[in-house]
Amino acid sequence: MELLLPHPSNSTPLTVLGFLDRAASVYGDCPSVLHSTNNTVHTWSETHNRCLRIASALTSSSLGINKGQVVSVVGPNVPSVYELQFAVPMSGAILNNINPRLDAHALSILLRHSESKLVFVDQSSISLVLEAVSFLGQHEKPHLVLLNDDEEKDSSSASDFLDTYEGIMERGDSRFKWIRPQTEWQPMVLNYTSGTTSSPKGVVLSHRAIFMLTVSSLLDWSFPNRAVYLWTLPMFHANGWGYTWGTAAVGATNVCTRRVDAPTIYDLIDKHHVTHMCAAPMVLNMLTNYPSPKPLNNPVQVMTAGAPPPATIISRAESLGFNVGHGYGLTETGGPVVSCAWKPEWNHLEPLERAGLKSRQGVRTIGFAEVDVRNRLTGKSVEHDGVSVGEIVLKGGSVMLGYYKDPEGTAACMREDGWFYTGDVGVIHKDGYLEVKDRSKDVIICGGENISSAEVETVLYTNPVVKEAAVVAKPDKMWGETPCAFVSLKYDHNGDGSVTEREIREFCKTKLPKYMVPRKVIFQEELPKTSTGKIQKFLLRQMAKSLS
Repeated sequence: MELLLPHPSNSTPLTVLGFLDRAASVYGDCPSVLHSTNNTVHTWSETHNRCLRIASALTSSSLGINKGQVVSVVGPNVPSVYELQFAVPMSGAILNNINPRLDAHALSILLRHSESKLVFVDQSSISLVLEAVSFLGQHEKPHLVLLNDDEEKDSSSASDFLDTYEGIMERGDSRFKWIRPQTEWQPMVLNYTSGTTSSPKGVVLSHRAIFMLTVSSLLDWSFPNRAVYLWTLPMFHANGWGYTWGTAAVGATNVCTRRVDAPTIYDLIDKHHVTHMCAAPMVLNMLTNYPSPKPLNNPVQVMTAGAPPPATIISRAESLGFNVGHGYGLTETGGPVVSCAWKPEWNHLEPLERAGLKSRQGVRTIGFAEVDVRNRLTGKSVEHDGVSVGEIVLKGGSVMLGYYKDPEGTAACMREDGWFYTGDVGVIHKDGYLEVKDRSKDVIICGGENISSAEVETVLYTNPVVKEAAVVAKPDKMWGETPCAFVSLKYDHNGDGSVTEREIREFCKTKLPKYMVPRKVIFQEELPKTSTGKIQKFLLRQMAKSLS
């Protein structure tokens, strides 16, 4: 057959931004965004209109944002932050969501590194952003726009802002023709990693990557039309794993909430008949440990990812009515690209055995190309035996373009053999399902034996008094490193001295080989976490080192 070349009619760049146009046509009168704080509700037609007006205002002479420049957003899960996921890239700018729980110094580093030209700032982050900007040179200072979702709140610092979100929206034009990417490889978002194992890196994702990730996620989760989605996962965390755009594709209702605590989540689920939500394992743990939780009136589909969730947490969550799905991904892949695809024959297993299978990360999603585990010494694929350990490597359309201004860091993980190296350690089981064992930096080497901290943590979570657990390496003169466990206890045991270090160690001895049993157990009321719910092991490693 003769070679036929692409034509403009069949090679339009892939982008998720068109989902909003379609939502306005198909779901125009349906609710799009609901603000739980003041019960404001917008329809998809209104959200479409508002996003176009903001995009138009960004390109106006008064703000002067040019194509390819970075626009940052510092805020929680409120309606304006949701709208900006569309509005900023619709203007041709690159969207940069920033964690509002950073300190001012860290925030200033990201603003300088990204060369952000404009920052949208929620009222709760005014003082933080003003302090961060004060560290920048005059020529580096971005234009600041105040997000005023909760109009009843006021702040004297608001006078430092030249513009408000609603103010610039009034100047925008709803007839604006949003700027389509000239190529699907054009950058769309700049996300900074959470820095759990190293300094934050700027991950650049293309329109193509975001499209592939979002569509695959919708298919993988069998996400239905007109679902009700509760925003418990921060939108600043990998753009909410792509569901910021995915909900528009299916006309879902986005329930936005500033607060992510157990009473608020249970109340919103009941009040708004929530059908879907994403949650880090920490949030699942919080929900299951809430005093006297009542089973849900209707099942809620929950997607969890991040740190490997212990089977006991999944089992407890499902006993309350949460149907837990489990995925695996990184900021560098835009969100989960591996999921534990469920098999009907597993439904007949005992709850804990079922949860154990579900705690595995699984197989690649439908739109992703390949997932493998490679032996670090030989570079060859490990045996599919659930025991042979290697580094998890990925290949697929949603992998990042690279790290911003960091060619060395990019080359270190995107290698010449065509794979993206994650730095995570895992195994592949006989059925082809991936299981993440650890971050490479979290493996404990004790007397030449490799200890998976996640494996020890899984055992600790089976103890009925344990609420949270994390295991790190403690330097040891004889063994090199030994396991050190940090534990927080459930409400009825916390701080009363009824649980001892010896009891925790004796419990572990019944379930683990002797060399894997923590030599030291430290009790804390709460373990330190990132804003996305990951336990900050680098802080725990520092604490363990100080004990040596």
